[in-house]
Amino acid sequence: MSDFAVIWDWLAFAIRWTHVVTAICWIGSSFYFVALDLGLRKVPGLPAGAHGEEWQVHGGGFYHIQKYLVAPERMPEHLIWFKWESYMTWISGAALLMVTYWVGSELFLIDPAKMELAPWQAILISAGSLSIGWLVYTNLCKSKLGETPTLLMLLLFVLLMAMGWGYNQVFTGRATMLHLGAFTATIMTANVFFIIMPNQRIVVAD
Repeated sequence: MSDFAVIWDWLAFAIRWTHVVTAICWIGSSFYFVALDLGLRKVPGLPAGAHGEEWQVHGGGFYHIQKYLVAPERMPEHLIWFKWESYMTWISGAALLMVTYWVGSELFLIDPAKMELAPWQAILISAGSLSIGWLVYTNLCKSKLGETPTLLMLLLFVLLMAMGWGYNQVFTGRATMLHLGAFTATIMTANVFFIIMPNQRIVVAD
């Protein structure tokens, strides 16, 4: 039994660091592309369809980057898709949620002083709330509210606050904060999987 506990701790440790590293990659690449977009310059002689270009130096080499708002006339054979940082952050986070909070629900998830729950009930609330939260979010985005981003952002902030209050009535404080992060990551990764990547594939196909 002690051997299993040690192995389980090492498993949690490996998943935790996988989550940290992939999250750094995801946020880092996002920041990089924001900075890249801000640094793009329109110069004479750009290829047809090019929106701008930037020269960068790193690691002793020079990089010449051009951005196309639509796919260029000839697509390269090798095209890097920036999606796996998001996917692996979510997958490793979901695995960590299961390994730490679901398996150890009586220690990390359930707070008897707030609500007496069986482990299966706490797990059901955990998984169900993340799924329902995403459905609420995606339907809000698809509604007419999607045409008014500022109002939508305010409603999402209210939704996040309501979920935080609800979680705090049921779970431990640590689990409350964890689930708010999990919900935010879920809608972000779902956006990549269901919205961004399908539309990107359409652009590439066209």
